[in-house]
Amino acid sequence: MPKPDDLRLDHVANLARLALTAEEKERFAAQLGDVLAYVQQLNEVDVSGIEPTAHAFPVVNVWAEDVPEPGLSVEDALGNAPEKRDNMFVVPKVVE
Repeated sequence: MPKPDDLRLDHVANLARLALTAEEKERFAAQLGDVLAYVQQLNEVDVSGIEPTAHAFPVVNVWAEDVPEPGLSVEDALGNAPEKRDNMFVVPKVVE
């Protein structure tokens, strides 16, 4: 598809923080024009009888049941700690 006249590629490139060469501008203008032409085709589809949805397929809850299970023992939790004191991690002070 030829480059649309109303396509402001310099503005789009600026928004995307892109510095484009003249060759890149020409190539990307053609590609963006193709995308816009496809979107125009989609706008021509009659969807008057279609209910709007957020997902193409029903979304079901895939979470597992929240069942309490035993956690780590203190020894296992602190096993790799470089420093520990009174069953707690020892870390450098970050607040004065």
